[in-house]
Amino acid sequence: MKNTLRFSAIAAVSALALAACSSAPEEEADPTTSATETTPVETIDYKACMVSDEGGFDDGSFNQSGFEGLQQAASDLGIDVATAESEGVDQYMPNIEAMVAAECDLIITVGFALSSATVEAALANPDVSFAIVDDWADNDFDGTTDAPNIKPLTFQTDEAAYLAGYAAASASESGTIATFGGMNFPSVSIFMDGYLAGANAYNEETGSSVNVLGWDGADGAFTGDFSDLSKGQTTAQGFIDQGADIILPVAGPVGGGAAAAAQAAGGTWIVGVDADWTVTFPEYSDIIFTSILKNIGNAVYDTISEGVSDAGISYEPYSGTLENGGVGVAPFADGAISADIEAKLQELTDGIIAGEITPNTAG
Repeated sequence: MKNTLRFSAIAAVSALALAACSSAPEEEADPTTSATETTPVETIDYKACMVSDEGGFDDGSFNQSGFEGLQQAASDLGIDVATAESEGVDQYMPNIEAMVAAECDLIITVGFALSSATVEAALANPDVSFAIVDDWADNDFDGTTDAPNIKPLTFQTDEAAYLAGYAAASASESGTIATFGGMNFPSVSIFMDGYLAGANAYNEETGSSVNVLGWDGADGAFTGDFSDLSKGQTTAQGFIDQGADIILPVAGPVGGGAAAAAQAAGGTWIVGVDADWTVTFPEYSDIIFTSILKNIGNAVYDTISEGVSDAGISYEPYSGTLENGGVGVAPFADGAISADIEAKLQELTDGIIAGEITPNTAG
């Protein structure tokens, strides 16, 4: 049985996310030519659409969470929805164009990999609203979103990762923990950096010397993609061979390969990302230490709610934090952390929300 501790200021997995977390779309669109549509019994004149990255809507991660938010909005708000599931990078633009052709009022693209295609489509279709998950749509790096009709949905996952890193350092029996990413993008490394910062804080406060492999605050270990599970398995095994007993993979479905390696090795925990991995990857529930939650479904739902409101969608960026419930940590494995650490994590949560703790290595 899992420890049911949930900190009051930390976002628990929402009922929305848990209600359908293991389900995928019942119908799949041809990723280059068509869309899967769901029409509620009672509809209003609004159509929200979503395009996945190559992980697909059953990735057990952020695509799936975003899809669940879309489906919940369809059920609750009485809107039409359409989806296009990408199987490769070459399908991003055709899938977005298919959603434009389907006369969507709002097109949500899932993941930073779609940033360039989203910006191009938004500039070409100024009367269509766009939102992008996990990216600022700032491809010229001038500090502003590259099209005025894009709403970035971003998440301060370093806040939750800091808590996971502190807890992991406290629970490690070998004195070595690890992390790796799919590719060195900000939305990936932010997890890794928060994890390192939390472990460093534990070391500083307790005089311990827990070693963190895979990220040094500037660079680290990356598999190079988000789809090859064998790379995740090989990378995790390399860390296990170096003594790591708690590993944080930030690589979408590739993390499943890391979980397979940990389960086979025994004595190794995995920290999940984006969703509660005890739910999305039940076959690995016995080795999940905790999960760093990015409540994407909530952000998607709230953005669609804005769109159907009288005021209409605001293109101000959404930032998910511990304070607003946009990020959080899932329950820890039973007995994985002590009561003292549970209390300490609440204290750290309060400190992060108050601005007294900087949850990254830059601070």
